Amino acid sequence: MDLASLTLRKFHDGLRAGTFSAREIVDEYYRAIDAKDGALHSYLSTNRDAARAAADAADALIAVKKHAPPLAGAPIAIKDNICIAGEPTTAASKILKRYRAVYDATIVKKLRCEGAVVLGKTNLDEFAMGSSTENSAFGSVKNPHDPSRVPGGSSGGSAAAVAANMALAALGSDTGGSIRQPAGFCGVVGLKPTYGAVSRYGLIAMASSLDQIGPIAKTVEDAALLFRAILGPDPHDATAADVAYGGDFIEKPREEIKKMTIGIPKEYFSSNSSAESGLDPEVAEAMNSARHNLERVGVTFKELSLPHTKYALSVYYIIQPAEVSSNLARFDGIRYERITNRHESSITNAYKLKLKDIYFETKSAGFGPEVKRRIMLGTFVLSSGYYDAYYAKAQKVRRIITDEMVKALDPKQGGVDAIFAPTSPTVPFKFGEKTANPLAMYLADVFTIPANLAGLPAISIPVRSRVKDALPIGFQLIGRHWSERDILSLGHRYEKLFE
Repeated sequence: MDLASLTLRKFHDGLRAGTFSAREIVDEYYRAIDAKDGALHSYLSTNRDAARAAADAADALIAVKKHAPPLAGAPIAIKDNICIAGEPTTAASKILKRYRAVYDATIVKKLRCEGAVVLGKTNLDEFAMGSSTENSAFGSVKNPHDPSRVPGGSSGGSAAAVAANMALAALGSDTGGSIRQPAGFCGVVGLKPTYGAVSRYGLIAMASSLDQIGPIAKTVEDAALLFRAILGPDPHDATAADVAYGGDFIEKPREEIKKMTIGIPKEYFSSNSSAESGLDPEVAEAMNSARHNLERVGVTFKELSLPHTKYALSVYYIIQPAEVSSNLARFDGIRYERITNRHESSITNAYKLKLKDIYFETKSAGFGPEVKRRIMLGTFVLSSGYYDAYYAKAQKVRRIITDEMVKALDPKQGGVDAIFAPTSPTVPFKFGEKTANPLAMYLADVFTIPANLAGLPAISIPVRSRVKDALPIGFQLIGRHWSERDILSLGHRYEKLFE
């Protein structure tokens, strides 16, 4: 079976037609993982017995009922900061190296109800902090298009697994671009849903007001199928909203598509702003190509202004570390496991350590440099004397940025239906290129962060019709709250141009 040509839709059709069985495809994916992942390092763990049992159950269901849910038997990868009961959930950190989750995340339960097969847990930047997956405590992920380059982050393992045909689709988490940016770097589709559209219960929290789980897939249609399966309210998560989406996510009538207007923020594409954000000429050229092809779909483009989004990066790196410092306080050497660099001759000596020493040694040995950096920064901006100067002010600016974007998308105020932007200002960069300069690394998310601050849905789609074997480049469509249907149907029409 040619895994490169397989999508969720084709898999479902082939399964129903008896062209292949779910077990056969799962085994084929494990052969691909065995052949490729030693070099790419997309996966941190697999549970092959459980996956094959789930595939057999899907085959049995189809044999009896002759039909199945759209995701029945579909081999999917899960980012390793999402809990699966009884399986390792490390968040790519030494501090959770031996931790096994005691419950399923809500989205895992939903996938199981749909009959999906979980192939394994994918690699990431430690606790989802990074833009290159170089911060994993267990080794970096390589970009399948060029192993000398990063796959993006923090969901680099999920994006690389889909791009290398080692998973049919995957789930990641997006705090400041961590689904969309690796999707753009790996040439696949990544969707960050509206904040609250998908339950976060069972996601190891990094920055709770920003985190959102979403799909990474080969096509927009596949992303829509996976999103529909995981969305909805959850009694375990007060932020998961009960919103009736209704209708088909991608089959929006052509007449409606032609009435849509896409906004182009002048701050993103003017010569001055491009220089400030480090927008590569190759990326700018790709954005012109994507815009031209979207115009072929029938949409109209309109220039707009988002003057306060230039502060989004600064605001994000105050609010996010502040929430990190709070959320990661639980990893203290008491409730999970204790890690120390000290040799202890006996259990008696271990009990003599002061609580402060246990905290200090566990966090020092268990957290990596980027996690420590963000905890320290977050603790500083929340500290007495600095809270009002930094954190409170950042929250006020966040509100201004949110209001500005919501107004730009408000139809009652002449707003557009979606906002167009690059996914990243650069092509995938080489390993080590930005690690010595954290600020340069943070700039990789300059175009993705605003949607997280505002809680808006956004999708990254690969730019098509480019030079053969060129490095992947993605463009974004950012929509109104709860308007995933708009950006998914636009993206689907774009993809149909190249069939």
